[in-house]
Amino acid sequence: MIADLGVRLASALAAASSDCVVFDLTGVGSQYDHLVRELPGVIVRFAMKACPVDEVLTCLADRGAGFDAASPTEIEQALRLGVPADRIHYGNTVKSDANIAEAHRLGVRTFATDSVQDVAAVAAHAPGARVYCRLATSGEGALWGLSRKFGCSQDDAVRVLTAARAAGLTPAGLSVHVGSQQMTYEAWRQALDQLADTMVALLEQGIVLDHVNFGGGLPALGYLDRHGRSLEPPLDKMFAVLREGMDELRHLNAAPLAFVMEPGRHLVADHGAIRAHVYRLTERRQPDGELVHWLYLSCGKFNGLYEMDELCHRLVFPGHFDNEYVAAVVAGPTCDSDDAHAIAHRLVPKALTSGDPVWVLSAGAYATSYMTQGFNGFAPLPHTTVRDGIGRAGAAA
Repeated sequence: MIADLGVRLASALAAASSDCVVFDLTGVGSQYDHLVRELPGVIVRFAMKACPVDEVLTCLADRGAGFDAASPTEIEQALRLGVPADRIHYGNTVKSDANIAEAHRLGVRTFATDSVQDVAAVAAHAPGARVYCRLATSGEGALWGLSRKFGCSQDDAVRVLTAARAAGLTPAGLSVHVGSQQMTYEAWRQALDQLADTMVALLEQGIVLDHVNFGGGLPALGYLDRHGRSLEPPLDKMFAVLREGMDELRHLNAAPLAFVMEPGRHLVADHGAIRAHVYRLTERRQPDGELVHWLYLSCGKFNGLYEMDELCHRLVFPGHFDNEYVAAVVAGPTCDSDDAHAIAHRLVPKALTSGDPVWVLSAGAYATSYMTQGFNGFAPLPHTTVRDGIGRAGAAA
């Protein structure tokens, strides 16, 4: 398991004397490079919500990435880091009049939308802006489908972009999101078919798009599922389907067509890890007489591992490689019954004692952004970064 971790992260985790989130900036940069090699010409707008850590954002911006922001606060953070406003879009279809006006004041000119009501608000508070309409997808095949709150039908998309044109906005594009941690390439194929059909319908109304946004959904590779099995998404097939779909959409459009992606976890999840520690390994009998071991860690649902209801992270216990193991329920430190890993039992070293370090792998996505500000009195974890062996401490996440 250590071999899967990487030298930089392993060294930083081993050197850490207290709990923290560690990000490998060299690994993040390499992941970005791999993405743009697989999808030549794609414009990357990193989904800031996945990892709003200044050092990570700067690493990506230095390579040419822009940002998918969901609020004026995220826009301000990107601008503070020196990212020009024309590399930031407002990717949230849910926004107040005040949000729209503030984003426009900050220089953002491209907004996601999915309703005529939102279009009217954008026209009123960001006159002349560019809008792209998000299509609803089924979300099938993803750990988080994202199929209800966002997106509209093909017919609605035509109405929305027609209304945008009439309101003096530029009907610039279409977008999809196939669901977070998408595990099938068929989902991309279905989304591409939706995009093609909608583009044709728009062309019939005289609306020619200048870009298509494929959204997020590209998976990370280091997770376990709720049963402890390795998740193995067919990433190569996903890229192949996307390249083929890009060619098809280019041929359909009546003008040059750009492509945008909003990766989040795909770029950062496997290049971040948490150094936590053991609270206690206990055993107690259930009412039915079954003896159950519980391993309580310093890190759980409310301070770094919010997504553990749908997936599991690989755990490393330094110094306990050849010892006897027991099956245990793994849980976080808070006084909340939801603060436990989804998997029923995991094999953990029987000799674990309070204070022993534990490394939580593939924790680079959403660890900092989903962390509470002190639930039950447990403070957010600080973060640190490493690049080619050079470490740098960061503020509390």
